[in-house]
Amino acid sequence: MENRTPVYVINGFLESGKSSFFAYTIGQPYFQTQGLTLLILCEEGEVEYSKSLLRSTNTVVEEVEDESDFTLDYLTGLEKKYHPERVLIEWNGMWNYQKFCIPEKIWMLEQQITTIDASTFGMYYSNLAMRSLLSVELKNSELVMFNRCDNIDEDTLIKYKRNVKAMCPQADLIFEDANGEIDLTTEEDLPYDMSKDVIDLEGMNYGIWYLDAMDHPDRYDGKTVRFKAMAGFPDNFPKGYFVPGRLAMTCCSQDMQFLGYGCAFDDVKDLKEKDWYEITAKCSDENFAPYEGEGLVLHATAVKPCAKPSDDIINFAG
Repeated sequence: MENRTPVYVINGFLESGKSSFFAYTIGQPYFQTQGLTLLILCEEGEVEYSKSLLRSTNTVVEEVEDESDFTLDYLTGLEKKYHPERVLIEWNGMWNYQKFCIPEKIWMLEQQITTIDASTFGMYYSNLAMRSLLSVELKNSELVMFNRCDNIDEDTLIKYKRNVKAMCPQADLIFEDANGEIDLTTEEDLPYDMSKDVIDLEGMNYGIWYLDAMDHPDRYDGKTVRFKAMAGFPDNFPKGYFVPGRLAMTCCSQDMQFLGYGCAFDDVKDLKEKDWYEITAKCSDENFAPYEGEGLVLHATAVKPCAKPSDDIINFAG
């Protein structure tokens, strides 16, 4: 398993910046390697890879013109032909990403990246069919790059950030305009008062808090929050912990995710799965085994049964 060839895949709609990102990355000193790089192109992008770049980086290109040609047999044949040290795949954004595959016995998916043209994102996101395609592409992405953010106001970009973060909360998001990366991380943008002794998270504010805490757990370290949530009990959580959370619609009614953080509570044995409770808890940015690293962990000071609120589902798709 350790000898499998690493695969880097980049997806996104046409002219979202996929080729530009790969062309830039291939030429960077930190990305150089002794062996051969196989670059598989599934669409003809607006940026061409120069022959000098491909030659100097020992990169060979194979093109796939039809979605039906992207098969395990085809990829296995490329492995036998080139024996690459690594593989880069530029996926066609109009192809069904659920059909993406690699021969997992010899290749391993190292990283998935999605690029988005910010100037057209609003149009795509408002179209249910395009949003569904985008949702599939984003689902397991580790990095999302928003390009062409020029002339888009900050409130709109923050909205786009929340839309995408709801679809792939694990991803790092980068926004860039002609001058470089844009910083969209200010407490003033949050719809609740961070200076309060207890931060109440009603309705959509719960979803915004959840997403913001994914990026900035340190921002909430030591803060006390109060919200209504449904109790969940993941199998991999230690005794004395549960997950209070809410369902969120990230794309459509068929695409729901449960959003919640691990919560320590002395009387967790008295709680029932899927029952609703009002949680008052202190936030802590700490290392937590089920997260496999650091993240926000809640320490409940009060857990009271409550009725399911009328706005029980967080609608990021609206």
